[in-house]
Amino acid sequence: MLISAQAALLTVALLAPLLSTSLAAQAVKEGQPTRWVVYPGGTGPGRGKHIVLVSGDEEYRSEEALPQLAKILSQRHGFRCTQLFSQKRDTAEIDPDERGYIPGLGALADADMLVLFTRFRRLADEDMQHIRDFVAAGKPLLGIRTATHAFAYEKDSKSVHAAWTWNNADGSGGFGRQILGETWISHHGRHGSESTRGVIPEPMRSHPILRGVKDVWGPTDVYGIRSLPADAQVLLEGAVLDGMTPDSQPVADERNNPRTPICWLRQRQLENGQVQRIVASTIGAAIDLQSEHLRRLFINACYWGMGLEEAIGAASDARLVGEYTPTMFGFGGFQSGVFPRDHALASEPQSKKTAPAAD
Repeated sequence: MLISAQAALLTVALLAPLLSTSLAAQAVKEGQPTRWVVYPGGTGPGRGKHIVLVSGDEEYRSEEALPQLAKILSQRHGFRCTQLFSQKRDTAEIDPDERGYIPGLGALADADMLVLFTRFRRLADEDMQHIRDFVAAGKPLLGIRTATHAFAYEKDSKSVHAAWTWNNADGSGGFGRQILGETWISHHGRHGSESTRGVIPEPMRSHPILRGVKDVWGPTDVYGIRSLPADAQVLLEGAVLDGMTPDSQPVADERNNPRTPICWLRQRQLENGQVQRIVASTIGAAIDLQSEHLRRLFINACYWGMGLEEAIGAASDARLVGEYTPTMFGFGGFQSGVFPRDHALASEPQSKKTAPAAD
């Protein structure tokens, strides 16, 4: 039976949203979304595993660090990686100063690992729920630098997620303290003038995460730590150095006696008896990621988090993928005019170094 032109138009109108959703889903499957980047999995130990990396901080250039880490995990180790960004709502331009918008968090539903590098984000409840569900499921995560103070809610917030604010009213330290093991405390080293050398504690030298990790140095300063939970094991201690170059010497004062933890792991016991694997690192700005050994530590942390420690080689392949010229840390120093698509494998964003700014 023939249908009228009006009925045909109505049918198209009704089907259009479904077709659009289907096409969008196919674009995501093929790694072609416009608001985030999907790096394909391949052969290697990571085959069949999915890592979601979430960037969003105003100072330490996580929008540059995490895409490079994702490329390495994808191209060198076979993991499928989805890279998400804080960005402008109307244009999708990457904007670390936009604290309320990180699209694509639904990708966590089938993720095997979360790498989180955010600072003082205040997300919509429906977006935040994806992160809460992932953590509640006991899945592994790696928190980098400002992830200790990943979220910040207004004091009178009625959000169900306000308990994760970094300085919440009950003093439990929010997401940082409750999940990673510590919240924001202080700058232990002098910000912008004293860099950090990672020192492996003797009892941890044989741990799989530290396999092939020998020389970690970064221009960021050591963060202060009040205390770590009883289940934490320190992977790296931070020696405060008297300058901003790799040959700088440890400062001769009490800040290195004893040294402060800068990377630790937790095997967090959940109420259902499950054990959640967590790694936290307060070193890891984009400029720090020039250290091959720090990149290797993060790669190994992802392996360990997903229970793949037997596949960690003597020296995990931490070679950079494409050009990597990270921007120096500092407020207001992010590279404008960069979109998620600029971080795709075929295109590398240009960046330049800027002077650090104090907190």
